[in-house]
This record gives sequence, structure tokens and C-alpha cells, in this order.
Amino acid sequence: MNAIAARLDAVRERIRQAETRFGREPGSVALLAISKRHPPEALREALAAGQHAFGENYLQEALDKREALAGYPVEWHFVGPLQSNKTKPAAECFDWIHTLDRPKIARRLSEQRPEDRPPLNCCIQVNVSGEASKSGVTPADVEALAETVAALPGLRLRGLMTLPAPAAGLEAQRQPLRALRECLEALNARGYGLDTLSMGMSDDLEAAVAEGATIVRIGTAVFGPRPPG
Repeated sequence: MNAIAARLDAVRERIRQAETRFGREPGSVALLAISKRHPPEALREALAAGQHAFGENYLQEALDKREALAGYPVEWHFVGPLQSNKTKPAAECFDWIHTLDRPKIARRLSEQRPEDRPPLNCCIQVNVSGEASKSGVTPADVEALAETVAALPGLRLRGLMTLPAPAAGLEAQRQPLRALRECLEALNARGYGLDTLSMGMSDDLEAAVAEGATIVRIGTAVFGPRPPG
């Protein structure tokens, strides 16, 4: 077994244990392997170990990998900041966008989504920690953007995503993630029917599972340290 396959097994076991510990349905938390800065060969190793969903932060890097892995059964997720001049290739090439935070970006993605592809799965990024350095709408502004996104024919609003400030200890980690879950519950109470909470990384996976994550975004624990870039 290669190193990536071994790490994948270890992360999957962490997810299983967290599901059991916090009363989650077995298999209800999906693993998104964050592969930014790692070469296509690393993704091929992960694919051989049964991992098919990969998250990329940089558009051109992702497009190059997509070309290198043509023919492989990959589900591509974009998890980085998206500029308005980059929406067309994102709309054409990705299955998911996790970082939607502006109506303008949403409209462009919808207009540029190819008609022969299903609507683009999207999560609204929410800045639950209020950090000036982080993208995302405030919790108070989530519903306004959700209303816009839900009405766009080229998009399918699936849920919410966050990247909270680092915190030490399970309870401190759970607090901002709980705020995201509460945002989703409030939207669903208004009939949005969302099913996705994209939250949790290598250091706070257990806290995310405890608070209802359906997708955890794991990079270092799967691929090891990132090459310098």
C-alpha cells in the first residue's frame, strides 16, 4: 500500500469513528481530498485507492490536472476564491463550486454553464468567524444570496461552506461550525431544501462531523505536506 492509500484509510477511519461518536448515520460524511499543489500522479494514487472527489483552489492548476486526468472518473470541486474573469472555465469544467459569495459570480456561472451539463452544484461561503482576511458573506446576508442563487437555472444551491478561524480544543472548534449549521437550518425552515454542509479540515474533522458536516475537506492528512508553490 502506498503512502496516500494508507493516509486515505486513516482519514476514512477518523470519519467513521466520528460518525459513531456523535451519532451520525454511517457513511453520511463524504471525504473531499484537497489536492492543490500536488501533482496528477498523487491524484492517480488516490484514485487507485478509491477516492474520486478532489478539491482545487487554483483554477489554472485545476484545468491542467483535469487535462492530465482525462478519462479518469473524477468529481472536480472548486474550493478557492473565484474572480469574475475566471467564471467561464469554472462553469464549464467543475462539478461543484464551494466558494460562492457574490450575486455577480453566481449569475455569470449560471449563464456560462454549458446546456449539455447538469446545473452546477454550489455552496455559499459564509464567514462565520468575521475575519477580515476571509471571503464569504456574513450569516445575516446568507438568505439574500441564497434567494438569488436558487433562482438561477444553471446552478443548484446545495448548501453552505465555511473556513473558520483556527481554534484549540473540540468545543472551541465546534462553535463556529455550529453557527453554519444553524444558518442552514434557518434556510431549510424557509423551504430551501439544502443538503450540504462543507466544513472541517485535517485539524477539526471531528468537530465538523459533530456539527453536521456532510463534506469534510482534507488535504494534508491525505496527501502529506504541500510542495512549496
